[in-house]
Amino acid sequence: MFSVYFQGFGLGGSLIVAIGAQNAFVLSQGVRRNHQLAVALLCTLCDIVLISVGITGVGTTVAASPILGNIAAIGGSAFLFWYGFGAFRSALGNHGLKTQEDTPDSLRSVLMLTLGVTLLNPHVYLDTVVLMGSMSGQYSLEARPVFGLGAMSASLIWFLLLAQGGRALAPAFRNPVTWKILDGAVCATMWLLGARLLFTALG
Repeated sequence: MFSVYFQGFGLGGSLIVAIGAQNAFVLSQGVRRNHQLAVALLCTLCDIVLISVGITGVGTTVAASPILGNIAAIGGSAFLFWYGFGAFRSALGNHGLKTQEDTPDSLRSVLMLTLGVTLLNPHVYLDTVVLMGSMSGQYSLEARPVFGLGAMSASLIWFLLLAQGGRALAPAFRNPVTWKILDGAVCATMWLLGARLLFTALG
């Protein structure tokens, strides 16, 4: 069973480490010291739920539906463009991180944004529900939860490292130039992924 666990850990880790909207968001919240632990835990909780759906096979039919896929792609694209525009406006400003003076956003607003970045991105369903679900199908019913647990563990470790890594980088972001680079990278990531989703839906 240990080999099954580490196979799930390896696959989950390889999927989640890829640069994407969710990772960029978690990193930026870590840099801002903006409820980064809550953000990391909520992202992990979403992955746990979706991976669980995937390894039980419940979500495969829904995830494969062209109509639902197009609706999700268009909605997710709109959200990513909106969030990217916010990062773009921030990049045009001239500010650094003032840890002692800045007041974090409300926990509720940050968690709602986290859910948006996570659940409005159809690729998260492709990775967790479809891909993880299909891979778990090669194991026995008894081994599938172990495989899923490995993937969930990778998710927890990655998001905690990402959030704390952003926190450790916070002193460097007192320089406005560094802040512009982060906001620009977040904007580019969001807009690129939003465009890909839109082309997928319209193509």
